[in-house]
Amino acid sequence: MSKLSYPVPAQTWQTELEIKRSKFLTFAANAASREEAEQFIRSLREQHPQANHVCWAYIAGAPNTTVRSMSDDGEPSGTAGMPMLKVLQHSGLGDVVVAVVRYFGGVKLGTGGLQRAYSDAVAQVLAELPVSQKVSRTGLQVIYDYADDGAIVRLFERYDVTDIQAEYAEQITLQLAVADTDVDPLKTELVNLTAGNIQIAKNPAKA
Repeated sequence: MSKLSYPVPAQTWQTELEIKRSKFLTFAANAASREEAEQFIRSLREQHPQANHVCWAYIAGAPNTTVRSMSDDGEPSGTAGMPMLKVLQHSGLGDVVVAVVRYFGGVKLGTGGLQRAYSDAVAQVLAELPVSQKVSRTGLQVIYDYADDGAIVRLFERYDVTDIQAEYAEQITLQLAVADTDVDPLKTELVNLTAGNIQIAKNPAKA
């Protein structure tokens, strides 16, 4: 799975699983950062104050990021958070948080039963979750002469370039976001097209 492009949740999704009278309400959402994931978990706790457990796991970034975490939230150690995180890791998804809200039904499931329940709950919500493709981008600033504008605009049509903002002064200054896979070939073509009469710099604000 390339970190340059990967599937992410397209919206928040919810499913429900009942096992031996315990209800497992499972939620999945987009979370591109640790802060977004933790805010989502806090909001679920507020919505379900009577729940026995709110267990969770997240991968905040590309599927191979190290920004990931999980919690058993009072369930026996290793029976909830880790099984949930393992399902996420095998899904290939990035920018994803899942939380399972459990209402205890009076029948204990045992260690193995809990691991299966939490794994199945996450697998179920991911099977139904709408996804979209996220493209990792680099922000660029390019400055060039008016004479090259027409050719550069046509060049951009062949690349994955978005969010273009232009300023017109003695030269044209463009701020844009480029798919990471297109950055190097685009730079090469821009330099060749203008015979080197162009300034290209990274613009982190557009990334």
